[in-house]
Amino acid sequence: MTRIYLVRHGETDWNRARRIQGSTDIPLNSTGREQAATTGRLLARREWSAIIASPLSRAYETASIIAGEVGLPAPLRNAALVERNYGDAEGLDYETIDARYPNNAPVPGREEREEVAARALPAIMELAEQYPDQNIIVVSHGGVIRAILNSVAPGDDAGTIRNGSVHSFLHTDGTLDLIAFDDPIEIESLECATDDITEQNALESR
Repeated sequence: MTRIYLVRHGETDWNRARRIQGSTDIPLNSTGREQAATTGRLLARREWSAIIASPLSRAYETASIIAGEVGLPAPLRNAALVERNYGDAEGLDYETIDARYPNNAPVPGREEREEVAARALPAIMELAEQYPDQNIIVVSHGGVIRAILNSVAPGDDAGTIRNGSVHSFLHTDGTLDLIAFDDPIEIESLECATDDITEQNALESR
């Protein structure tokens, strides 16, 4: 039984400006670094075996800051955890996107959500197999976390995935289950990770 805690990276200037980042490598700003440190102090309430991150600098730096707070060595990089590629929409703000691609018009070069899930979810499952019966931290991106949530808990509109937020999952016998969206990292959320959670939001191993 492996517990996986998915963390969204801290804020960047493009986040603040509501610009689509996607696979564009935008660094954390000062607020993002503060968010990462705060998240790290929260996660330090538990014991961890490893921290893995998307190679994009905003995720990797977030993971590095968290690693320092929880006492882990430098994060491992996993390319499957990189943010969704938004194609021609990258760098645009939301108003421009709505004007240029109205009524959900297709965006040239944009990676489909199903494609994100097809690469990110197997990577998460593989990490769970690599760290059996341990707790691991995975730092990634809003689009990736949303794709995993949609696969594990379809139809569950959990809300906004905030910068620095933590979302916990339980891997048991090839099945991934959601423990808590916006996990408070308290005793109560740990107690949720019992065998009966396998009856909820189950995803068979791929």
